[in-house]
Amino acid sequence: MKIYVVGGAIRDEMLGLPVRDRDYVVVGATPEQMAAQGYRPVGKDFPVFLHPQTQEEYALARTERKTAAGYHGFQFFYAPDVTLEEDLARRDLTINAMAREVQPGGVLTGPIVDPYGGANDLRARVFRHVSDAFLEDPVRILRVARFAARFADFTVAPETLALMRAMVSSGEADALVPERVWQEVSRGLMEAKPSRMFEVLRECGALARVLPEVDALWGVPQRADYHPEVDTGVHVMMVIDHAAAQGYALPVRFAALTHDLGKATTPEDVLPRHIGHEGRSVDLLKPLCERLRVPNDCRDLAVLVAREHGNVHRVMDMGAAALVRLFERSDALRKPARFAEALQACESDLRGRLNWENAPYPQAERLRVALVAARGVDAGKIAGEVTAAGQANGKSGTSVAEKIKDAVHRARVDAVEGALAAA
Repeated sequence: MKIYVVGGAIRDEMLGLPVRDRDYVVVGATPEQMAAQGYRPVGKDFPVFLHPQTQEEYALARTERKTAAGYHGFQFFYAPDVTLEEDLARRDLTINAMAREVQPGGVLTGPIVDPYGGANDLRARVFRHVSDAFLEDPVRILRVARFAARFADFTVAPETLALMRAMVSSGEADALVPERVWQEVSRGLMEAKPSRMFEVLRECGALARVLPEVDALWGVPQRADYHPEVDTGVHVMMVIDHAAAQGYALPVRFAALTHDLGKATTPEDVLPRHIGHEGRSVDLLKPLCERLRVPNDCRDLAVLVAREHGNVHRVMDMGAAALVRLFERSDALRKPARFAEALQACESDLRGRLNWENAPYPQAERLRVALVAARGVDAGKIAGEVTAAGQANGKSGTSVAEKIKDAVHRARVDAVEGALAAA
């Protein structure tokens, strides 16, 4: 029985990167032998065991056979005579198909086992599939694209890109389940250069299958005086890369990705301007989020940014009353942290243009000052005063409620007006 560390830990160590976690493969053992040594079985499809002390996962060496379409359409085979090389052969990329033996104390020992040329591809900065078995798992399309976002200076080998295109053409990519699409896309958005993920997905044709709303943005006519980029798709890629460079959270990056979806459906009679694209973006965004089962925090921020980013850009021309209405529509008074994230996405939208990376964005500060002032209004005190006055005058509850709402709104407008005048 031998234990090996495989995959990403070996790759990252060779690249001089921090190793986040380790994947272990056990060769020459049976489930019974693993259990006898205190490992606890947890695998459903194939034997995976938890180490009795560290609780790390150890998988028995295995091979696999495609039995049906999609990510789950595999039959796994494991036995003590399955070799390490056979186990590595089922992995996606050569740079992830390397291993080193590990001693019981966790120390790596011996040379790197590299039967498929992963070290050479690592030096050449190339993503290359291990074998034609790559064709059998559509998730590998997404994984290659995600790796491209992490390792932005790597390229996809032409033969691997050809396999990815073949998978799209054959319909294999259509078998991707929504949860896995979101999982890989969200991970890619959190990498250093997320635009590379979408670039690779477009190159192989998969973006049109998994995110057609985003794919449709390429080639949309633009206003030469406003969007100097080649097209809207390029602009959106610049926006998400800017958000990534600032280290913004996933909801902000997703909002950056989806804020302009409606430009792909702009009526011809208003082109090259995109009047009303904010509302069309929301109409496209909601079913996209439902289809991919996007988490609520990402969905809600994305809808807010899609609907209001044009208004946020125009706040320097807005008075106090318009600003308060924006806060009320955005629920910023109750959720200031979410509104702050919306401002991050809007700022990335402005700076995601050629030569605009360091452009000033005074809108953000104006809104911060105004929001602090609006939230400083004591709504409870005003409600008490209006209620007392209403009772004294014999007014109905409904009328009093409306009066409270109006009085609080007026107080917030006055507070914002004063704060802006003093700023």
